[in-house]
Amino acid sequence: MQRREFITLLGGAAAWPLTASAQQTAPLRHIGVLLVRKEGDPVAQASLAALREALAKLGWMEGKNIKFEYRWVETDSSLIQHAAKELVALQPNLIISAASSPGTAFLLQQTRTIPLLFVNIVDPVGQGFVASMSRPGGNATGFVNLETSMAGKWLELLKQVMPRLMRAAVPFNPVTSPYADLYLNYFKSIAQSLGVEIIAAPITDMAAFEGFVAAQAHEPNTGLIPMPSAFMSAHEAEIAAIVTRIAFLPSPTIVLSLKPEDLRVMVTIPTTIIGARQPTWTGFSKAKTRASYPFSSRSSSNS
Repeated sequence: MQRREFITLLGGAAAWPLTASAQQTAPLRHIGVLLVRKEGDPVAQASLAALREALAKLGWMEGKNIKFEYRWVETDSSLIQHAAKELVALQPNLIISAASSPGTAFLLQQTRTIPLLFVNIVDPVGQGFVASMSRPGGNATGFVNLETSMAGKWLELLKQVMPRLMRAAVPFNPVTSPYADLYLNYFKSIAQSLGVEIIAAPITDMAAFEGFVAAQAHEPNTGLIPMPSAFMSAHEAEIAAIVTRIAFLPSPTIVLSLKPEDLRVMVTIPTTIIGARQPTWTGFSKAKTRASYPFSSRSSSNS
């Protein structure tokens, strides 16, 4: 689903705690928004603009009959918790938790009455946010952008690209991916059948990420799968730069990085395998289960 289509649905969902048809004399409605992003983040700003546009089409105009209360925080657990408390204390008509499992968890700790809409999170049932996907119950509902079972598909993807794959390194940020064990369980369940060893490691900043990646890159037949989270998404440009440098190392390494917002996959093949010099971005279609790789025939001949 394209971001604009997704946000249009979000606009419709955001209207459910409000009156169906707004009157000019109606009281100002408040919507709290928790974003685990830098305030200038272009992806977040574009999504908010699309949300405001969708709401305006439904008759809800910012500054006229609705008011947004934004809280921008980065991936510091104490700051996320503080922002969640602030938003709940304002008693808005609705709170939107954007792409943040810890933010959603902190908000639910603070309120079980204010309607909460989570956006782009992982396994809300497994994390205890809702009772089930069909009947969420409670005060929370929302959208899921990834299923933890996808972890097995990513590992299979690496194995298809490089059949000699023996190790898969999986760095994760424990603050922004409290669901790490859910992913790792799927990784390990598939890894054994593929003959691949999973190397998981918690990282808290980009220096730790780069150090871990550099160490793993020197091991032969190794792939890298950064676990999707707000941290990985916020540092996508840095991750891309790091994995591009890895592609020039002598040991054969394949790197797969997933961006949660639009489900792109980046596969980098080192020069020792096919002579690639830049990462290749490949998009997935809902109608397809496999991506098309322009380098597939060349990689198979070197496997």
